[in-house]
Amino acid sequence: MIGYALYFAFACFGLALLFCLFRVVFAPGLADRVLALDTMTINMIALLTLFGIDRGTTIYFEASLLFAMVGFISTVAFAKFVLRGDIIE
Repeated sequence: MIGYALYFAFACFGLALLFCLFRVVFAPGLADRVLALDTMTINMIALLTLFGIDRGTTIYFEASLLFAMVGFISTVAFAKFVLRGDIIE
């Protein structure tokens, strides 16, 4: 039964990833594209976690943690760039 739930979750997050990719390509502004990329990061974290549950190993959980940290740093860097015009002062 857990297998069916995992496959359903894989399909849902994969579809959400495709919708975000569409938004990255056809967004009207730069902020919309960055927000879609941040949402893609969250979807990839969910997919990595689901894959770790499916395979029964913890290496994918560590990979999703690293992916989350990189996504957070990139979002903060973009916000700083929008507010100040440069990243490194």
